[in-house]
Amino acid sequence: MVLSDLLQGQKAKIQDLSSLNSIVKKRLTDLGFREGQEINVKTIMPFGGPCMIESFGQCIGIRKKEAKCIKVTVQ
Repeated sequence: MVLSDLLQGQKAKIQDLSSLNSIVKKRLTDLGFREGQEINVKTIMPFGGPCMIESFGQCIGIRKKEAKCIKVTVQ
């Protein structure tokens, strides 16, 4: 399952970030996103807009294009 498949309010663990563009992957890891980390989908914007992801009290907006490259496991 990928991050873009999750619904608002769902929690999951990041399973794989290797499909991301190297620049985006570096930025996310600099912000603390790692494999095995629990995340929560706070908001999904309509019409294919970005989604707001929370982890350790920090919210980050991720484009739908990048969300499709992040593999997660639902808890």
